[in-house]
Amino acid sequence: MPEQPQTARGAATYRRILDAATEEFARHGIAGARIERIVAAARTNKAQLYAYFGDKERLFDAIFLGSLERITDVVPIDADDLPGWAVRLYDEYLRRPDLIRLATWTRLERRPAGHLVETHEQYDDRKLAAIAEAQAAGRVRPGDPFDLMALVIAMSMAWSPVSNVYAADDQEPEDVHERRRALLRDCVRRAVTPD
Repeated sequence: MPEQPQTARGAATYRRILDAATEEFARHGIAGARIERIVAAARTNKAQLYAYFGDKERLFDAIFLGSLERITDVVPIDADDLPGWAVRLYDEYLRRPDLIRLATWTRLERRPAGHLVETHEQYDDRKLAAIAEAQAAGRVRPGDPFDLMALVIAMSMAWSPVSNVYAADDQEPEDVHERRRALLRDCVRRAVTPD
């Protein structure tokens, strides 16, 4: 069973492993990631990595589940402002393109259909309840709350690393991002506003 760091130094090593592994998995996927590159970038050794995480698969799990928790915490849903939520997601994907890449590798290498994780309720239930409440109050159009959530998230990812048209980055001029934010906000508003 993997162990948790017991000292400040161990916690720092643990964090360096997570950071290095996030970059490695985002760039190369699960199959292409190499433990040797991760430990070199984290300035540690394989024994320490395996003590903390068990194996490469569990290391990926820790990173991916952490990324899902992070996006849920950093960009909480506001069902009364789904257009604003979509824009905040767009901005987070600009700041952290690795979040989308990790999800893409999960889809490609592990779960080609269905939910990305078995414990999806943990990440979705609060969002779905908020949408259902806004629907019941007449502030959001009728429809399956999950489908509406998926639609808004997909719209927010239109310029993300999974786009088959164009992937934006945070180095583009701010006026370009503002133009996209305005379009995204308007399109989501139109899509979720009751008739």
